[in-house]
Amino acid sequence: MKTLWTALTEPNRFHIVELLRDGPLTVGEITERLGLQQPQVSKHLKVLSEAGIVEVQPQANRRIYKLRREPFQELESWLQSFRRLWEERFDRLDDYLLELQATEQPTSNRSEDKHV
Repeated sequence: MKTLWTALTEPNRFHIVELLRDGPLTVGEITERLGLQQPQVSKHLKVLSEAGIVEVQPQANRRIYKLRREPFQELESWLQSFRRLWEERFDRLDDYLLELQATEQPTSNRSEDKHV
């Protein structure tokens, strides 16, 4: 998981992943869309490949890169544990706020009665 985060925290690599989200691309297409030099893009793709985020499919003299599903499924599972934690906390907060509203309601009605 740490390798995944390390790879994605670099802005150009993150942009490459965002581009690949829409489908496979060649190195040339990525280079053109990002406005980087081909050696820079190749280095970023190497890091993403070593982290298991992308895979390469050679076709003649071109290399086509696409995202691998597994690292993102791992990330989703990890994030899900935090979602459950926060949902439970928000549920407790919601219950507490409802409880506060219920106890304040009779008090506010009494103060309105005094002013009538």
